[in-house]
Amino acid sequence: MTAPRLSPGDADALLFDLGRVVFKIEFDKALACWAGHAGCAPADIASRFVRDDTYKHHEVGAISDEAYFDSLRRGLGITISDSQFLEGWNAIFAGEMDGIAGLLARAAEHLPLYVFSNTNRAHVEYFSKAYAHTLKPFRELYYSSTIGHRKPDAAAFDHVVGAIGVPASRIVFFDDIGENVEGARARGLKAIQVNSSRDVADALTALGI
Repeated sequence: MTAPRLSPGDADALLFDLGRVVFKIEFDKALACWAGHAGCAPADIASRFVRDDTYKHHEVGAISDEAYFDSLRRGLGITISDSQFLEGWNAIFAGEMDGIAGLLARAAEHLPLYVFSNTNRAHVEYFSKAYAHTLKPFRELYYSSTIGHRKPDAAAFDHVVGAIGVPASRIVFFDDIGENVEGARARGLKAIQVNSSRDVADALTALGI
Protein backbone atom coordinates (compact mmCIF):
# COMPACT_ATOMS: atom_id res chain seq x y z
CA MET A 1 0.00 0.00 0.00
CA THR A 2 1.67 3.19 -1.21
CA ALA A 3 1.43 6.13 1.16
CA PRO A 4 0.10 9.41 -0.29
CA ARG A 5 2.68 12.01 -1.18
CA LEU A 6 2.35 14.89 1.28
CA SER A 7 3.66 18.43 0.93
CA PRO A 8 3.49 21.55 3.13
CA GLY A 9 0.00 23.03 3.08
CA ASP A 10 -1.71 19.80 1.97
CA ALA A 11 -4.00 19.51 5.02
CA ASP A 12 -6.65 21.53 6.83
CA ALA A 13 -7.28 18.87 9.49
CA LEU A 14 -5.65 15.77 10.95
CA LEU A 15 -7.77 12.76 11.90
CA PHE A 16 -6.48 10.00 14.19
CA ASP A 17 -7.55 6.49 15.06
CA LEU A 18 -6.90 5.70 18.74
CA GLY A 19 -5.88 2.05 19.10
CA ARG A 20 -2.22 1.47 18.17
CA VAL A 21 -2.00 5.05 16.90
CA VAL A 22 -2.53 7.05 20.11
CA PHE A 23 -3.00 4.25 22.69
CA LYS A 24 -1.05 1.04 23.09
CA ILE A 25 -3.41 -1.93 22.97
CA GLU A 26 -2.58 -5.29 24.54
CA PHE A 27 -5.57 -7.58 24.05
CA ASP A 28 -3.78 -10.48 25.72
CA LYS A 29 -4.41 -8.67 29.01
CA ALA A 30 -8.16 -9.09 28.53
CA LEU A 31 -7.81 -12.81 27.88
CA ALA A 32 -5.52 -13.23 30.89
CA CYS A 33 -7.97 -11.39 33.14
CA TRP A 34 -10.99 -13.36 31.95
CA ALA A 35 -9.16 -16.66 32.16
CA GLY A 36 -8.00 -15.84 35.68
CA HIS A 37 -11.56 -15.24 36.81
CA ALA A 38 -12.78 -18.35 34.99
CA GLY A 39 -10.02 -20.62 36.33
CA CYS A 40 -8.67 -21.61 32.92
CA ALA A 41 -5.66 -20.80 30.74
CA PRO A 42 -5.79 -17.81 28.35
CA ALA A 43 -4.99 -20.19 25.50
CA ASP A 44 -8.20 -22.06 26.28
CA ILE A 45 -10.33 -19.08 25.27
CA ALA A 46 -8.08 -17.18 22.83
CA SER A 47 -9.25 -19.09 19.76
CA ARG A 48 -12.90 -18.65 20.74
CA PHE A 49 -12.80 -14.87 20.71
CA VAL A 50 -14.08 -13.56 17.37
CA ARG A 51 -15.00 -10.13 16.09
CA ASP A 52 -18.39 -11.27 14.85
CA ASP A 53 -21.61 -9.41 14.06
CA THR A 54 -22.39 -9.05 17.78
CA TYR A 55 -19.00 -7.40 18.27
CA LYS A 56 -19.78 -4.99 15.43
CA HIS A 57 -23.26 -4.27 16.78
CA HIS A 58 -21.65 -3.40 20.11
CA GLU A 59 -19.23 -1.03 18.39
CA VAL A 60 -22.03 0.92 16.70
CA GLY A 61 -24.04 1.17 19.92
CA ALA A 62 -26.78 -1.18 18.75
CA ILE A 63 -26.52 -3.45 21.80
CA SER A 64 -25.61 -2.82 25.44
CA ASP A 65 -22.41 -3.81 27.21
CA GLU A 66 -24.41 -6.37 29.17
CA ALA A 67 -25.76 -7.96 25.99
CA TYR A 68 -22.27 -8.11 24.51
CA PHE A 69 -20.78 -9.64 27.65
CA ASP A 70 -23.57 -12.22 27.63
CA SER A 71 -22.58 -13.08 24.06
CA LEU A 72 -18.95 -13.41 25.18
CA ARG A 73 -20.02 -15.62 28.06
CA ARG A 74 -21.60 -18.04 25.59
CA GLY A 75 -18.91 -17.76 22.94
CA LEU A 76 -15.96 -18.20 25.27
CA GLY A 77 -17.69 -20.84 27.36
CA ILE A 78 -16.94 -19.15 30.69
CA THR A 79 -19.28 -18.08 33.47
CA ILE A 80 -17.83 -14.86 34.85
CA SER A 81 -19.75 -11.74 35.87
CA ASP A 82 -20.32 -8.59 33.85
CA SER A 83 -17.98 -6.70 36.17
CA GLN A 84 -15.25 -9.29 35.57
CA PHE A 85 -15.75 -9.01 31.82
CA LEU A 86 -15.54 -5.23 32.10
CA GLU A 87 -12.33 -5.45 34.11
CA GLY A 88 -10.63 -7.45 31.36
CA TRP A 89 -12.27 -5.42 28.59
CA ASN A 90 -10.65 -2.24 29.91
CA ALA A 91 -7.31 -3.87 30.75
CA ILE A 92 -6.29 -3.74 27.10
CA PHE A 93 -5.25 -0.08 27.35
CA ALA A 94 -1.52 -0.05 28.05
CA GLY A 95 -0.53 3.62 27.91
CA GLU A 96 0.31 6.01 25.10
CA MET A 97 2.15 5.01 21.96
CA ASP A 98 5.80 5.97 22.31
CA GLY A 99 6.35 9.62 21.44
CA ILE A 100 2.78 10.35 20.37
CA ALA A 101 2.09 12.99 23.04
CA GLY A 102 4.81 15.26 21.72
CA LEU A 103 3.70 14.73 18.13
CA LEU A 104 0.10 15.62 18.94
CA ALA A 105 1.19 18.76 20.77
CA ARG A 106 3.36 19.73 17.82
CA ALA A 107 0.57 19.09 15.30
CA ALA A 108 -2.05 20.95 17.34
CA GLU A 109 -0.01 24.15 17.05
CA HIS A 110 -0.69 24.14 13.31
CA LEU A 111 -3.92 22.28 12.54
CA PRO A 112 -7.11 21.10 14.27
CA LEU A 113 -6.90 17.48 15.42
CA TYR A 114 -9.80 15.00 15.48
CA VAL A 115 -10.33 11.39 16.54
CA PHE A 116 -12.23 8.71 14.62
CA SER A 117 -12.23 5.36 16.40
CA ASN A 118 -14.18 2.12 16.17
CA THR A 119 -14.94 1.70 19.85
CA ASN A 120 -17.74 0.90 22.25
CA ARG A 121 -19.35 2.85 25.09
CA ALA A 122 -17.57 0.92 27.85
CA HIS A 123 -14.16 1.69 26.40
CA VAL A 124 -15.06 5.34 25.79
CA GLU A 125 -16.17 5.73 29.40
CA TYR A 126 -12.92 4.19 30.60
CA PHE A 127 -10.31 5.92 28.45
CA SER A 128 -12.06 9.30 28.54
CA LYS A 129 -11.18 9.39 32.24
CA ALA A 130 -7.96 7.35 32.35
CA TYR A 131 -6.42 9.18 29.38
CA ALA A 132 -8.10 12.57 29.61
CA HIS A 133 -4.77 14.37 29.31
CA THR A 134 -3.82 12.40 26.18
CA LEU A 135 -7.08 13.40 24.51
CA LYS A 136 -6.81 17.12 25.28
CA PRO A 137 -5.27 18.13 21.91
CA PHE A 138 -8.30 16.88 19.98
CA ARG A 139 -11.03 19.31 18.98
CA GLU A 140 -13.71 16.63 18.50
CA LEU A 141 -13.84 12.88 19.01
CA TYR A 142 -15.97 10.70 16.74
CA TYR A 143 -16.72 7.18 17.96
CA SER A 144 -18.47 4.41 16.06
CA SER A 145 -20.70 3.79 19.07
CA THR A 146 -21.85 7.42 18.97
CA ILE A 147 -22.27 8.00 15.23
CA GLY A 148 -23.67 4.53 14.47
CA HIS A 149 -21.15 3.72 11.72
CA ARG A 150 -17.87 1.77 11.71
CA LYS A 151 -14.73 2.07 9.66
CA PRO A 152 -14.13 1.09 6.89
CA ASP A 153 -17.73 1.74 5.77
CA ALA A 154 -18.15 4.65 3.37
CA ALA A 155 -20.98 6.06 5.50
CA ALA A 156 -18.64 6.27 8.48
CA PHE A 157 -16.05 8.38 6.68
CA ASP A 158 -18.70 10.51 4.99
CA HIS A 159 -20.27 11.27 8.38
CA VAL A 160 -16.97 12.30 9.96
CA VAL A 161 -15.83 14.36 6.97
CA GLY A 162 -19.18 16.16 6.99
CA ALA A 163 -18.91 16.84 10.72
CA ILE A 164 -15.37 18.21 10.41
CA GLY A 165 -16.54 20.48 7.62
CA VAL A 166 -13.55 20.47 5.27
CA PRO A 167 -13.13 18.56 2.00
CA ALA A 168 -12.02 14.94 2.41
CA SER A 169 -8.98 15.67 0.24
CA ARG A 170 -7.80 18.18 2.86
CA ILE A 171 -7.89 15.66 5.74
CA VAL A 172 -4.91 13.45 6.60
CA PHE A 173 -6.07 10.32 8.41
CA PHE A 174 -3.88 8.00 10.53
CA ASP A 175 -4.93 4.39 11.19
CA ASP A 176 -3.10 1.15 11.92
CA ILE A 177 -5.44 -1.14 9.95
CA GLY A 178 -4.98 -1.45 6.21
CA GLU A 179 -8.68 -2.01 5.53
CA ASN A 180 -9.52 1.28 7.24
CA VAL A 181 -6.80 3.11 5.35
CA GLU A 182 -8.15 1.80 2.05
CA GLY A 183 -11.69 2.74 3.06
CA ALA A 184 -10.59 6.28 3.88
CA ARG A 185 -8.73 6.65 0.60
CA ALA A 186 -11.80 5.44 -1.29
CA ARG A 187 -13.71 8.38 0.23
CA GLY A 188 -11.01 10.86 -0.76
CA LEU A 189 -8.99 11.25 2.45
CA LYS A 190 -5.21 11.21 2.48
CA ALA A 191 -4.69 8.15 4.68
CA ILE A 192 -1.48 6.93 6.32
CA GLN A 193 -1.07 3.41 7.71
CA VAL A 194 0.63 3.63 11.10
CA ASN A 195 3.02 0.96 12.31
CA SER A 196 4.73 3.21 14.85
CA SER A 197 4.78 6.85 15.87
CA ARG A 198 7.55 7.34 13.34
CA ASP A 199 4.93 7.16 10.59
CA VAL A 200 3.04 10.04 12.21
CA ALA A 201 6.27 12.02 12.66
CA ASP A 202 7.26 11.53 9.02
CA ALA A 203 3.84 12.70 7.82
CA LEU A 204 3.99 15.82 9.99
CA THR A 205 7.43 16.62 8.66
CA ALA A 206 6.22 16.20 5.07
CA LEU A 207 3.34 18.58 5.84
CA GLY A 208 5.81 21.16 7.10
CA ILE A 209 4.70 20.79 10.71
